[in-house]
Amino acid sequence: MIKSIDHVVLTAQDTDKTSQFYCGVLGMTLDRFMPVDSSSERLALCFGCQKINLHQAFSPYMPHAQNPISGVVDTCFFSDTTIEEWIKIFIQYSISVEERLIAKTGATGSLCSIYVKNSDGNLIEVSNLTS
Repeated sequence: MIKSIDHVVLTAQDTDKTSQFYCGVLGMTLDRFMPVDSSSERLALCFGCQKINLHQAFSPYMPHAQNPISGVVDTCFFSDTTIEEWIKIFIQYSISVEERLIAKTGATGSLCSIYVKNSDGNLIEVSNLTS
């Protein structure tokens, strides 16, 4: 049986812009690593015990999805920072808030969420657990 997600892969048009959003705005860290197959350097966005590997849209790492394109992912991240504080952060970085203070149901309980888009147009949900 599957018990958890180890990592996911995000296809990006510009990994520098993507890294700036996830690291500079959301507070993740960028990890550069060499895969065990000794191919070229890889990038991963790290937070907690999770990571998101980055693929360049024009040269995705093999193997990859059938259609590795950017702008097709919706992701929800938990945060201990309040949604009100996230609104201020997104305003500070001139990031348009799509929707704010929306009640949702997550995998582990009720959420209060805010939605923005990254540089590739992926929908990013930042949530606080409310129960």
